[in-house]
Amino acid sequence: MGTTDWLADIISHGLFSEAEAQALADCVIERDVRGRISRFAICHRRGKEVALKPEEVVRQLWLRRLMDTYGYPASRIEVEYPITFGRDTSKRADIVVLDADRPTVPYIIFEVKQGKLREGKEQLRSYAHATGAPLAVWSNGILAEVWHRKNPNYFVPIHHLPRVNQTIENVVDEPWTIETLIEKENDREREGARARSLRDLIVEMENEVLANAGVDVFEEVFKLVFTKLYDEMATHRKAHPFLRFRNSNTAAQLKHAIQALFDEAKQKWPGVFLDDERIRLSPDHLQVCVGSLEEWKLFNSNLDVIDDAFEYLVSKSSKGEKGQYFTPRWVIDMCVKMLNPTERETVIDTACGSAGFTVHAMFHVWRNIMNEMGLGESHLFTMDAKPPRCEDYVRDKVFAVDFDEKSVRVSRCLNLIAGDGETNVLHLNTLDWTKWDETVKQDEWSDTYGEGWRRLRRLRVSKKPGDYRQFDFDVLMANPPFAGDIKQSDMLAPYDLAHKKNGKLESAVGRDLLFIERNLDFLKPGGRMAVVLPQGRFNNAGDQRVREFLMERCRVLAVVGLHPNTFKPHTGTKTSVLFVQKWNDDATAGPLCPKTEDYKIFFATQQVESVNNSGEKVYVREADGSLKRDAHGHFIVAHDLFNHEGLTRDGIAEAFRRFAAQEHLGFAPATLSVVTP
Repeated sequence: MGTTDWLADIISHGLFSEAEAQALADCVIERDVRGRISRFAICHRRGKEVALKPEEVVRQLWLRRLMDTYGYPASRIEVEYPITFGRDTSKRADIVVLDADRPTVPYIIFEVKQGKLREGKEQLRSYAHATGAPLAVWSNGILAEVWHRKNPNYFVPIHHLPRVNQTIENVVDEPWTIETLIEKENDREREGARARSLRDLIVEMENEVLANAGVDVFEEVFKLVFTKLYDEMATHRKAHPFLRFRNSNTAAQLKHAIQALFDEAKQKWPGVFLDDERIRLSPDHLQVCVGSLEEWKLFNSNLDVIDDAFEYLVSKSSKGEKGQYFTPRWVIDMCVKMLNPTERETVIDTACGSAGFTVHAMFHVWRNIMNEMGLGESHLFTMDAKPPRCEDYVRDKVFAVDFDEKSVRVSRCLNLIAGDGETNVLHLNTLDWTKWDETVKQDEWSDTYGEGWRRLRRLRVSKKPGDYRQFDFDVLMANPPFAGDIKQSDMLAPYDLAHKKNGKLESAVGRDLLFIERNLDFLKPGGRMAVVLPQGRFNNAGDQRVREFLMERCRVLAVVGLHPNTFKPHTGTKTSVLFVQKWNDDATAGPLCPKTEDYKIFFATQQVESVNNSGEKVYVREADGSLKRDAHGHFIVAHDLFNHEGLTRDGIAEAFRRFAAQEHLGFAPATLSVVTP
């Protein structure tokens, strides 16, 4: 009997090989049961006929692997093994492998039921706690998760089950490379959109371990992610032969090894942590966290793997309170494509969050540099060493500012990594520039941000001491905070928009309105800007003066309405992206944008939902319903903002580029490709 359709789905997911599926298929017996064809097989362990329901198929495949591949003898394997909870003996484990030296004690416990991973893990945790089993496995035939139980009942993921002649330590101590992480990533991606994200893992880790560790969750997880990113890059660039961020040796030895790796990372990427900062997790808690994180590859082509995780961590502090949420990467990419920053131009984000605009501006410019040099781009683009031109661009041209200290550190981390040790991300209050001198004179601040600050000062228009009002940036992209009014008169006084028509100071002004004026001050004549704003700023009668202020100083290039779900689950506020270019008639001052009263404006609205009402990403699907991937293996988020590597239809960005070319806007790309599959 050949491999049948009922096993084809399991084979397609890759957990079990065609040979394993064929071996089971060869034993199948088909029988008419009350007018319907039912399938049966002789159980590989029990030797009796069993009905092949979906969960039984998975169990039989695992029994064959345990006995025929891993070498466990039938005498050590039990099926439907009773688990005792006090007087309750009704629970049954699907498969149990017994200990070689203590034949009545479970060594491995399996659950092969369909359902959610979290529910299966909780059931296995209770079984392991009741029996003392050191290993637990959950599998639904598509995915398999293997855990090593640590006292007091923590589950630490391990790469695979030990064979009969291996110990747990043999598996844990196996050297890992980046290829190992790619294998684990491929295993997870068999579940598609249902697979756990790094954010899900951190939430789980926080609930199970960190909540009782007596530490600042953000700080300790940030340290571990920072350290692991460094370890991956060092291994990929051959500075070390194998990964060191591993749950190996004793808890005490692990604490020493991870601290040393953290110290090494701080030297490579300074200014994110204090020189004497230490990992504050206890050895036991650290061992569980490292075991949970070790199998994740954090680097990919655009750093989006860690972006959701950082957003979750930062949002637990101050982000949401001020109405600022990290901008989705597909919105950022649209802005970058539309404004088209070049290698010669300076770029700044004045409310940088997790550095999305600056990092993606880097990627955009780097790709152009590498294309010009005839260099290819791998799926580990962010981890690959870059030509000196790329590093020079980051050091000299890319800047970011934010008032939230945690966001600045995240942003510096990502910029340092992307820029290979260079960053100009500064912890400053963008709006309160009159007090910058007080901040920059602090020794601790200067030690961290001094180099970037000196580079930023060189871009001032006025060289007078303390005058940080106007700068000469070519491109500005930002998503400033929506919520909250500024009421301090000393902060409001420098702003035109903070004064009424009669010249008197307003009692309160929306934070985002001040950002509009402040952002324009950062731009040179002819400079261009993309800024995310609440939709009301574009059509509220009370904001007419703001619109007049903008049009007096800028050419409005475009207004792109984003889908109402864009910032869910954080907020349902309707938003649009405003694109402008400052008027300029002087070619020596900046790109020409001659002032005119009559000109065309590009308007567009996102129609395709990228995020559903629950705040979950919506992905592009193939004709057969499977999730579509790009050249880097990433799932493609659904939207109509731009053409994703020729795999989706042209969108708003391509339409704007054609508009910009027709309007002879100087920053429009010289050539436009049109791909509409």
